[in-house]
Amino acid sequence: MEIKNTEIQSEPVSRINDISGTNLSKCYQCGKCSAGCPMVQSMDILPNQIVRLAQLGKWEEVMRANTPWICAACMTCSVRCPRGIKIAEAIEAMRQVFLRNRNSDRRLGLSQEELVELPPIALISAYRKIAE
Repeated sequence: MEIKNTEIQSEPVSRINDISGTNLSKCYQCGKCSAGCPMVQSMDILPNQIVRLAQLGKWEEVMRANTPWICAACMTCSVRCPRGIKIAEAIEAMRQVFLRNRNSDRRLGLSQEELVELPPIALISAYRKIAE
């Protein structure tokens, strides 16, 4: 009996996979990436949930999230992934897709109090990414 691949593959996910050199469809939602993320308390959607939304082709929800802009690209998620998915690279690819699509007016969407609580590396990383 032949098992057919039924994964959802949208154009944005294909672009993310190409840019990042990873395959988001390999994610089985174990949550290790989110459990180890030092920035997760500032994210509106967890890293594994962003991957799942992308897998399901819910690109509009991914574009509205602040998670890709908050990610400090520390690589903890990629190191922890048992499937070897380069999650940090995929999130960076999401930012690149946003910017290439002229969605560069995206902002962090955080209050001044929330910005003060973020570690400096997260702010520098996020502002560098939205300023490109």
